[in-house]
Amino acid sequence: MDKDDLKRARGAWQLRGQARPRGAVEPGPGQESVWDYPRPPIIVADARLVQVKLDGRLIAETRAAQRVLETASPPTFYLPPDAVRGDCLRPAGGSSFCEWKGRARYFDVCVDEHCVENAAWSYPEPFAEFTAIRNCLAFYPHRIACYVDGERVRAQAGGFYGGWITDEIVGPFKGEPGTSGW
Repeated sequence: MDKDDLKRARGAWQLRGQARPRGAVEPGPGQESVWDYPRPPIIVADARLVQVKLDGRLIAETRAAQRVLETASPPTFYLPPDAVRGDCLRPAGGSSFCEWKGRARYFDVCVDEHCVENAAWSYPEPFAEFTAIRNCLAFYPHRIACYVDGERVRAQAGGFYGGWITDEIVGPFKGEPGTSGW
C-alpha cells in the first residue's frame, strides 16, 4: 500500500471519537463507551490479570497487557511475547493489513493435538506509532477463551475484529449488523 492509498484509508473513517452517535449506550459508573475512544487508535497499558486458555489449559498470562482503543471497537488486548507459551503457537498462512498498525501475521494455537486455526495475530513490523505492540500477541475471543480479571471475554461480532467485550465496555460496536460504514 503506497502513501496515497494509506492516506485515503485513514481518511475514510467518519467517526473519530469526538461525539457519541444517537443510539450509543451511556456508560455507567466504572464503564467505558467505545464512542469515547479516539481514531487514530491509541495504546493504553493495562495491569489487570489477562489470561488465555485452550481446553482449560493456560496459554498466556500477564499483568502487562496493552489495550488498543479505537472509536466504535471494543479494546483489543495485546500480550507481551514472554507472557505466551511459545510451544502453543504455530505460524499460520495469510496476513491482513490495518491502516493504523500495519501488516499482521497469524498463528494457530495448539494444545496437544487440538489446534485452533488463526486464533492469534501480531504485528512484527508495525507503523512507528504502534511499536509498543511489536511482536505482542492478540487473541480472538470467538476462537479461544480469554479472560480479564477472571471475567470471560465476549467476542466482537463480525468474525474479523478482535475486540474484547467485558461488562465495563458499552457500544454499540463495529462489526454488528449495519455497521459496515463506521
